[in-house]
Amino acid sequence: MRRLSLAIAAAAALASSAVLSAQQTTTIHPGKGGSPHVKSSWTAHGAKIDIVYGRPYLKGRDESTLMPAGKPWRTGADEATTITTDKTLKFGTLTLAPGTYTINTQPGAASWELIIGKLSKPGQWGIPYDPSLETGRAPMKLGKASVPAEQLTIFVDNAPDGGVLRIEWGTVSATAPFTVG
Repeated sequence: MRRLSLAIAAAAALASSAVLSAQQTTTIHPGKGGSPHVKSSWTAHGAKIDIVYGRPYLKGRDESTLMPAGKPWRTGADEATTITTDKTLKFGTLTLAPGTYTINTQPGAASWELIIGKLSKPGQWGIPYDPSLETGRAPMKLGKASVPAEQLTIFVDNAPDGGVLRIEWGTVSATAPFTVG
């Protein structure tokens, strides 16, 4: 019985390390204002997803002033945050065909909105927000991060029928589930 318990524990540890290693992050450049830029990659239900973004630090600042409620936020630093997918992703009623898009969010007191836009040119700057490039919005659930994040972090978590886009900074955690199809 002890041997079976050890085997189950070893299998669980191996499975959890496989999930953790599913994300690959590489540094692109240090950023113009000290916010490193990274490319994080995942595979969710056969879709290869890359997110490129600047990762600002809080540096003692109040997160609510950096992510103002009711206004589109560039969700990163410097250049526009982008998402690239090789399969169709569906966030609620918002469908992303394979391609590259910008990610903005609109924080709110009780919920957020994910804002997807067209990438007008490589290296497109993240501000000012240009509503003419917006392709659609999807609701995001607002929660509290399990551990406060000093640095902005974007994740893709696996889900039974797709994944969950998760954005964390400070004590904020905003999520948007998606399906692959």
